[in-house]
Amino acid sequence: MFPGARGAAPGGAVGPHHAWTTAPPPESPSETTTRLRPVPSRPPVRAAAAVACVVLGVGLIGGAVTGSWLTGDSAAEPAVPDTYTTARALWHSVPVDTLFPRTLTGDDAGPGRADRTWTRVAVAPDSACADALPPPLVKTLRPAGCTRVLRATYADATASSLTTVGLVFTEGDRPAMTALNSRLTTGGLAERTDHIPHTFSVEGTLAAGFGERQRASWTLDVVDGMPVVGYAVSGFADGRTVTDPQPAKAATVAGAKTAAAEAGLGFEAKGIAARVEEGLRTAATTTTVAPR
Repeated sequence: MFPGARGAAPGGAVGPHHAWTTAPPPESPSETTTRLRPVPSRPPVRAAAAVACVVLGVGLIGGAVTGSWLTGDSAAEPAVPDTYTTARALWHSVPVDTLFPRTLTGDDAGPGRADRTWTRVAVAPDSACADALPPPLVKTLRPAGCTRVLRATYADATASSLTTVGLVFTEGDRPAMTALNSRLTTGGLAERTDHIPHTFSVEGTLAAGFGERQRASWTLDVVDGMPVVGYAVSGFADGRTVTDPQPAKAATVAGAKTAAAEAGLGFEAKGIAARVEEGLRTAATTTTVAPR
């Protein structure tokens, strides 16, 4: 289970939860999230037994590898874990602060290549796809086998904008994800307003009023080389309603005149999504090559 917050209601609505607040950095919005899953310590006897098993196991593995070198048996060589397969399980095996860092920095990520900084406001519990995503998007993802959705909401440095960023983990193989990417991009589904992901709001935080009518700009795509769909949806932190939401691709074009474009909200969505997706790729690579 994803070690994130517990108790948020589906679709960004707020329900009863057991949130806890950490002391934020100076002049940053307060955050609501939950404790990470604790790792119990081993009793001395069990720890000693575990060490003995590890030593014995290393000896057996070492003997097997040495034997394969001597006999030239390539089939005896340990298999190299696949990053694509590893990524599929990251939603429940990687700490929340790795997938959604408390602070994100975006060099040249704002309008006019301005530097941006975002602070995490709240983290949602891992959610079922039907609970966290709008029905048309769930239908589009169905051929890829949508598994779980992870979400977090960030505020910009001036606390004037909010962005919910999400990672949708699927069961899809490479051909299935390629087909899904084609439907989202060349098929235009990623830019349809009925595919705008839900926001995630939490009472008692800066994002308390960040709801469906506050969605101003969004991005939605398949994470390169992974069975994961990444998204981000941004809006104003003051709760104002947006009647003409615009995809980030259009809202970042020079000369765009919508509210989202003029406020730089397309850049917010793209910048945060890009950094979270890059962190996911790093986590998958690190997990894959880490000693077992």
